[in-house]
Amino acid sequence: MLILNTNPFIVPLADIPLLGYPEFMDNINLLMADEGCHCVTYHAVPLGAALRFFCCIASDSDHFLVLLSHEQQSSPIPVLDSLTVSHPSFHLYEREISEQYGVKFTGHPWMKPVRYQMSDVRYQISDIRYPFFSIEGEGIHEVGVGPIHAGIIEPGYFRFCCNGEKVLHLEIQLGFQHRGIESLFLQKHSGIQRAVLAESISGDTAVGHSIAHAQLLEILAGITPAAVVPSERIIALELERIAVHIGDTAALCTDIAYQFGQVVNEALRTIVINTTQSWCGNRFGKGLVRTGGGHYPLSGGFIKILLSNLEEVEKRFGQITHEMFTNPSVLSRFEGIGKINARQAGMIGAVGMAARSSGVKRDIRWSHPFQAFTDSDYEPGTLHQGDVWARAMLRKQEVEKSIQLIRGLLSINDFERDPAQPLYEFKLQHSSFALSLAEGWRGEIMHSAVTDQDGKIIHYKVKDPSFHNWMSLALAVRNQEISDFPLCNKSFNLSYCGHDL
Repeated sequence: MLILNTNPFIVPLADIPLLGYPEFMDNINLLMADEGCHCVTYHAVPLGAALRFFCCIASDSDHFLVLLSHEQQSSPIPVLDSLTVSHPSFHLYEREISEQYGVKFTGHPWMKPVRYQMSDVRYQISDIRYPFFSIEGEGIHEVGVGPIHAGIIEPGYFRFCCNGEKVLHLEIQLGFQHRGIESLFLQKHSGIQRAVLAESISGDTAVGHSIAHAQLLEILAGITPAAVVPSERIIALELERIAVHIGDTAALCTDIAYQFGQVVNEALRTIVINTTQSWCGNRFGKGLVRTGGGHYPLSGGFIKILLSNLEEVEKRFGQITHEMFTNPSVLSRFEGIGKINARQAGMIGAVGMAARSSGVKRDIRWSHPFQAFTDSDYEPGTLHQGDVWARAMLRKQEVEKSIQLIRGLLSINDFERDPAQPLYEFKLQHSSFALSLAEGWRGEIMHSAVTDQDGKIIHYKVKDPSFHNWMSLALAVRNQEISDFPLCNKSFNLSYCGHDL
């Protein structure tokens, strides 16, 4: 195994040791015995007649990454002992590998489709019913919601097993969109096409995914952006974080009929996204992050607008959240609802806010710094209650920290001194594996790629934080009234499209 201390990183394929599967398992068991470690990715890549498996484990507290690999012949279909038996957070990784390549993991307790592969006859929806877990007993009934929802929400199916109004179990079936994002990264060969694709993975995380993608291509191409670019990117990332957190705070108020909080927070979100629009012409930051540089360097005039708007948002958001968190009616609907404890969050591999609100200190900005965070001493906030209140309060705290972070970056950089134009044509390092991490507003974003002997990308892998955190929602609603589901759901605000790659 390889120990790496940089994010992103690139390694020649020839330098990655190939372990036998028993040795691979032993190393995983050793690393995952540390509660400060979690799996960043575990996926397979077809290379000739073999499947090459890559696993990256992150040590949060010690700030390093471990890359492990094993290889299996594609035919006959590999049969491997399941890691999920000992490490439940691997369940989605193994299910995805099985779905994509037919690998069998013996002992896996929950081997179900992650996303139906419509090109594969094994998973034609007309031929197979999703194997929902069911509970039998007097008074037990099931409630199905979706996959089509009111308004413009994306498709997803929720099946509740209830005893009266109490939820005993929720199972979430996703994978309805089949967009083929990862394969499109192989089909699109120009830098601009790939950049547009990256910012479309999950629309509310355009900046987060764009940064992860740009970092990946820059290290593959050996590109070092101008000195101000890392700070520009983090300012854009934190503006995205502020906007979504405030918007989610408004939505939480909506779900408990606290209209005053709803309308004030919605107005504040509008100020933030309009600020981003005045910077790059798009409210969600599309077009802002590009490989090597950007089309929209920060100018003195915009910086004045940004600082003025942040001052207004900070003041008014502080006032409305004070009203919220001292209002007995609000607290009665937030406190103790939808609880996830630290043990549960750790077992399922929760990331981002879902982890930090349950006492798990997991934040790439701190553990594996990227862009301007490499020169900062960012310290993430954590709360231990693990309920709707904690997820709402963490949003408030992160908005405050993000505003301070942006002010700090603006004060130490001369953004007009060294602007950098994007690079769209470049040659990538051949026969290499590269991986990039960023902390989006939902949590850990991972992009990785494998290149062939000509420097062509032959495999591209994306992981949105929702990949892990949908299970958090399923656990949060256990033993809650089914009427609490909308509130719990909004307290996580997970991405359907980020999951349905």
